[in-house]
Amino acid sequence: MPAASTGAVARFAGSTPASADAAASSVPAVSSPASTEPTDEDRRRAPGAPGFRRMSFALFLAGVATFALLYSTQALLPLISADFAVGAGDASWTVSAATGALALFVLPLSALSERFGRRTLMTVSLAVAVAVSLLIPFAPSLEALIALRAVQGAALAGVPASAMAYLAEEVRPRALVAAIGLFVAGNSIGGMSGRVVTGWVAQEWGWRVALGVLGLLAVVSAAAFRALVPAPRHFTPAPLSPRALGRTVRDHLADPLLRRLYAIGALFMTVFGAVYTVIGYRLTEAPFSLPQGVVGSIFLVYLVGTVSSAAAGRLVARLGRRGTLYLAGGTTSAGLLLSLAGSLIPVLAGLVLITAGFFAGHAVASAAVSRTATHGRAQASALYQSAYYLGSSAGSTLGALAFHAGGWAAAVALGLLAVTGVVAITLLGTRAARVEQRVRRDAAVARGGAVRSGSGQGGSVRAGRAAPVMAARH
Repeated sequence: MPAASTGAVARFAGSTPASADAAASSVPAVSSPASTEPTDEDRRRAPGAPGFRRMSFALFLAGVATFALLYSTQALLPLISADFAVGAGDASWTVSAATGALALFVLPLSALSERFGRRTLMTVSLAVAVAVSLLIPFAPSLEALIALRAVQGAALAGVPASAMAYLAEEVRPRALVAAIGLFVAGNSIGGMSGRVVTGWVAQEWGWRVALGVLGLLAVVSAAAFRALVPAPRHFTPAPLSPRALGRTVRDHLADPLLRRLYAIGALFMTVFGAVYTVIGYRLTEAPFSLPQGVVGSIFLVYLVGTVSSAAAGRLVARLGRRGTLYLAGGTTSAGLLLSLAGSLIPVLAGLVLITAGFFAGHAVASAAVSRTATHGRAQASALYQSAYYLGSSAGSTLGALAFHAGGWAAAVALGLLAVTGVVAITLLGTRAARVEQRVRRDAAVARGGAVRSGSGQGGSVRAGRAAPVMAARH
């Protein structure tokens, strides 16, 4: 990744709002007292500047289109199963194929964005994805539907691979959090509204018409994105360097803390993917027997995730990162157990807890990745997204197989197993942190002894101060 674009991503990925403000305030307004030449900071967009609202709204629309399409079949799985006369495990591949393909393509497409530009890659990605969405309603078989969904997921990978870097390069640090927040809001609203819209339309006219309507809405969103998004002013193309990309990826995968964070993201998403893939089957069957439109509306529970994601920062300030992960795992587990009830209200309450715990855990893990990576933060985040969506793909498939084999209780058991993995990995982190503290304490004692013994030997003092500290990362 070229220095210019890498630095822009790093400023976003590794900064909190406070650090971003500090970074912004450290840039001088002018190069010298007599100069009126605008700095690079001045040239970037900020609230109130021409094009800022257009740019923010364009990225919001890109997020809506991306996540509405990505999970478009999830609320429709019972209808797809009935139409093709297949079980939940087979139908779930219409979700797993899309999320799995996105996971595989997000890293290489992030590299392509360095060569061809963020706006160009997002435009091409959305164009291909919405074109496929207009073919999907005419899929003659389940196999054709799954293949089209895989192509769609691969195309959609270009949006998350480029959007963050585009904003980091074009927006002033003080305004970056708000711009990124609007893009993330588009993600959640797209994922939620896509499921709700398809649920109600499918109840009246079937799943094919529902996906066709969603495809048309995505076409409108993609066209509006391209018309509104401003041309980049701070992007510098760079030649592709697979070797440098490979070195960066190897460095990240060799880091034990990053590996743990990637695993936590994947396991949390395994729970979430499993629950929301098969919940439609459970609620359309006895004793609930809910209509498809109501089942689609269940995804309004996603709004709880918006609240818990926002609260994650405050929880980390109070409980620490590992404490918040323990709380998120406990909340998710409580929701899974509560969802075993045979009446609708406890099931809905369980979904609320599962959603709150998942989003809090995901927010903590993804933020920790950005803080942990010392270089190549864009690639570190892309690897997290790959793990995250591979977890979604695995959860969708394994959850459906578990539900087919043992009903909702088996799906809950799968979720509890994944949460146990999250807790076990977090315990490893806690143990590593204690080892590091002990090593640091012993090193401090050794340095203190060296200082005392070196009071008559000047060279010993310097040697003691320079002694390396071997600390295990956590």
